[in-house]
Amino acid sequence: MKCKIKAFGISKDIIGSKLLEMELPEGCTVRDLKKELFEKYTAFADLKSLYIALNNEYADENVALKEGDEIALIPPVSGG
Repeated sequence: MKCKIKAFGISKDIIGSKLLEMELPEGCTVRDLKKELFEKYTAFADLKSLYIALNNEYADENVALKEGDEIALIPPVSGG
């Protein structure tokens, strides 16, 4: 299935774009997506955390992705 992923903060810099399209197998989970991202973009390993939001809510790693889900990468944020 084709997934459109929005990247925010440093994840946008790592990917080199604010939008990423990936082909993922049916039944793929958030954990599987993170594994694919960490393999393809090794700089993600330098982050303290990386959250995935599905349809505007933080998602547990066991949640299965569905075609048409709104997926967002939420890296650590600092403010000041």
